Amino acid sequence: MFEDLSRERIKAAYTLIRPYIRRTPIIDVDGVDFGIDTPQLCLKLELLQHSGSFKARGAFTNLLMRDVPPAGVVAASGGNHGAAVAYAAMKLGQQATIFVPSVSSPAKIQRIRDYGARLFVTGERYADALAASEDWGATAGALPIHAFEQVETLLGQGATGLELAEQAPDLDTLFVAVGGGGLIGGIAAWYRGQVKIVGVEPIAAPTLFRALEAGQPVDAAAGGIAADSLAPRRVGERMFPIAQHYVDHVILVTDEAIRGAQITLWKVMRLVAEPGGAAALAALLSGQYRIKPGERVGVLLCGGNSTAVDFQR
Repeated sequence: MFEDLSRERIKAAYTLIRPYIRRTPIIDVDGVDFGIDTPQLCLKLELLQHSGSFKARGAFTNLLMRDVPPAGVVAASGGNHGAAVAYAAMKLGQQATIFVPSVSSPAKIQRIRDYGARLFVTGERYADALAASEDWGATAGALPIHAFEQVETLLGQGATGLELAEQAPDLDTLFVAVGGGGLIGGIAAWYRGQVKIVGVEPIAAPTLFRALEAGQPVDAAAGGIAADSLAPRRVGERMFPIAQHYVDHVILVTDEAIRGAQITLWKVMRLVAEPGGAAALAALLSGQYRIKPGERVGVLLCGGNSTAVDFQR
């Protein structure tokens, strides 16, 4: 089952991209510092990855495993995937064209520009940018790199799970934010039930939650504070069977809880996480999940494309 996302293929992808990515650190923190009744939380600091998020893993996997035509690559993104593709293309000497919606944050748009990509801001949501990128790519002959609906993308994101399993082999439960599902799909493909995977989504963008209810990917609301990273209209078709088998359940959190998690990370650890990057922690801080005695819990902090100024108000 899921042979194209086997552990062997994830290992091969990790070996390929390892020279180009950071092996991001983990840190064990006292839960009491966060107001949680647990002796320890394991935080995986993927917000320290190149381009500011885990997306660099999937971007490099695509560019290194696929043939890139003279027209280069094209991608649609809420911001982080676009920044990652632009960064990977810059490092590998390829041309990148990125389409983002108007909800993308200024920090993410500036990153894409700083990496030298051609940038188009179009439409209000990710789906609008995706449609525009597909039209442009077909005309220009560029290689499309999907943010989550691509085997190579899932393999690259799955390498996050491989790395975390080496760093924290004793985890019982791992919290992962969900947008299109590339990250949680790749991680779940690596762990395959050996760790309880809990998805976390904004109430305003419940893509995987609604899909699991319906038994298939369906359109969902696409709004809220994390709309630039966790609000496609529906979860990916490729990752959904993996989620059905290996994601324990999905927790929905409010925008207020996400904002609170951002502020807490800044106050307690001086870590700057964007809303999507802090969403997984919000499930714990808001009391939506109660940690059992002796349960070893990990939280993936997946994106940091924001500014510290946002949290000083």
